[in-house]
Order: sequence, then C-alpha cells, then structure tokens
Amino acid sequence: MWQINTLKKFKVKKLNLKVKKKSSKKVMKLEWEDAPDVKKKLDNVIKVLELNHIIKDRVFCYRTEGSKARAYARTWMMPKIFQNALDIPPAYVIEVISKYYDKLSEDEKTKVIIHELLHIPKNFSGALLSHHGRKRHIAKDSNALYTEYKKKGGK
Repeated sequence: MWQINTLKKFKVKKLNLKVKKKSSKKVMKLEWEDAPDVKKKLDNVIKVLELNHIIKDRVFCYRTEGSKARAYARTWMMPKIFQNALDIPPAYVIEVISKYYDKLSEDEKTKVIIHELLHIPKNFSGALLSHHGRKRHIAKDSNALYTEYKKKGGK
C-alpha cells in the first residue's frame, strides 16, 4: 500500500487588517414622489414630436430624492413575465433624479425627456432600447429630435 502523508506544514501569515470606523455622514433615505410637471412636459413632447407609438397613459413619471445615481433621469420597464403574471399591459416609469434634473434649464429638461423616451421601442412592448443599435445612437437622435421639437414650436 502506498502511504499518503496527510499532514502538511502551512506557513501562517499575519494579516494587518484595518477596521474602518463608521462614517458620521447622515444616511439619506431614497424617496419617490409623483412628478406631474415631468408628466406634463413628457405629454407635450410626445404630442409635438408625434411619437404615436408611446401610450401616454402607460408612462408614469416620478422624482427621486436621495439617489446616488449620477444620471439626470432613468427609464424603467415592466418585464414581460410580470406583465403576463399580473395580466397588465406594458408600462414604463421615467424617474428624474431631483438633485441633477431640477437644476437644469427648461431646454435641458426637454432634452433629457426626449432622451428617455427614445429608450421606449416602437412596439411599446415593455422592453428598453440601449443607447446604441444598428441604426440608432440615442444621443445623436435626441439632439435631432430636440431641434425638430423647437422648430415645431415646442415649449
């Protein structure tokens, strides 16, 4: 029989771990509130730009306080599995991050809304479009649509 040595010598290293003290910073709670001003602007943009594929009543707008996100706004979707499970039609939420969005000029706010609307696909399926596609670049498209919006007399 072969003899197997199961005892091995291990070197023990000392680890110098520093324990971080808890920060005295105040933790801000994430809070949402309905954003009727954003909804009004969104409805106006949809009307002026004739984005008829977007069902206005199924796009909801919220303002967030306490978010650590670096974005001005985000678009959220309702996954297909939830649509089927709850027997509801597709829906989207446009969330504006208060600490950034509220400081923008009205024109910049409109640009942000247009940008977020471009994430909604033409079939209004509940999915989201990425920033880049085969024939799509949301940043360029949103600038072109903003110019069109101003030409058509958008406010």
